Amino acid sequence: MSEVVIVGGGLAGMVAARRLADNGADVTLFERRDELGGRVRSRTVDGFTLDRGFQVLFTEYPAVREEFDLDVLGLRRFAPGATIARPDHRSALADPLRAPLAAIESAMNPDVTVMDKLRVLKLRRELGTADPETLLDGPAESIRSYLDRKGFSDRFLENFAAPFYGGITLDRSLSTDAGVFRYTFSMLSRGNTAVPAQGMGALSDQLAARARESGVTVETDIEVAAVDSDDGSTTVEAGGETVDADAAVVATDPKRASELTGVETVPTDPRGCVTQYFSTREHRSLDTGRRLVLNAVDSCPNTVAPLSTVAPEYAPDGKALLSATTLGVPDRSDEELATAVRDALVTWYPEHRFDDLELVATDRIEFAQFDQPPGFGDDLPAVDAPDGSVYLAGDYTQWSSIQGALESGQVAAKKVSDDV
Repeated sequence: MSEVVIVGGGLAGMVAARRLADNGADVTLFERRDELGGRVRSRTVDGFTLDRGFQVLFTEYPAVREEFDLDVLGLRRFAPGATIARPDHRSALADPLRAPLAAIESAMNPDVTVMDKLRVLKLRRELGTADPETLLDGPAESIRSYLDRKGFSDRFLENFAAPFYGGITLDRSLSTDAGVFRYTFSMLSRGNTAVPAQGMGALSDQLAARARESGVTVETDIEVAAVDSDDGSTTVEAGGETVDADAAVVATDPKRASELTGVETVPTDPRGCVTQYFSTREHRSLDTGRRLVLNAVDSCPNTVAPLSTVAPEYAPDGKALLSATTLGVPDRSDEELATAVRDALVTWYPEHRFDDLELVATDRIEFAQFDQPPGFGDDLPAVDAPDGSVYLAGDYTQWSSIQGALESGQVAAKKVSDDV
């Protein structure tokens, strides 16, 4: 039986571990934290369920369909579309094919032209049935360039595309590779945007349970100091001890993966964000239903999500939970950012008071994604880029997303199985 060590217990590491164990390997997984999940974790604060930053699940990601039992997650779905907001102004933009009751309101939306709405429907027909394997392919161009080429107006780009895709790519300038747009737009057209009833951490919990059921030995609170492979021998320095293995899969964060493997092409240029969680009275309505609120003016905050409206389980009885995400990691204090959120809400909703809006927690995420400029895929490392029997598993071998992380674990497991 081959012995394989997995370094890192995020989505990619757990998928690789479980698949290798299912293929008959003796697998040990080391995680430096006291819990698994990597960037996909949740916690409870004062009865509120708080994910590590605002995260959602695109239910039609191919690897999501393969790796999770979605039926047991109690998925709570966002409504398709968004509310576009600026001072003293709000307008609804919905998908008329999936939210017919909102079609008239959406058709009257002054922030997006009629021609742009028709272009969205055309693009949905084009990308909604495309083979996912082809969606990341194409010329090296930015999202803005791609949408310009498709004929979308500046009004559409500024009022909707910039804040909406700013939330997905953490890049309001739309300078991210257009392949990321095509892939995510296709998934949005095919399926739902959702969160598990018990938080995004439920995804990691399910993967961890499956890995253990497959026989993976999980060791938490263990720091891996070195991974070496030479003359057919692979060693891992973990928790002050040396572990011999037939292969090792490094599934850590990008910076640590580059340090452990010496692979310099692992992308380490970060895109960060700050997500703040706020409580308010349960009966407070933001007149957006289960849709996101997009800031048409600037990125502080870029988006506001009515989390407990979508998933009532996220908040205790009598309370509601909102999240507000600001792009980048500003130097301003938590309270200064919270004041900016309150001020924005007051201008968007002048009919409301927000005196009861209380800051519950702030997540400053320096590295939420790696930068994905046009053509970024050409420079990503292969899973077998390290020397010897050492392999990589992380979204940085695919693209920065839950799909990329899961798929990287699948690819790494297959490569190890083929080689070892």
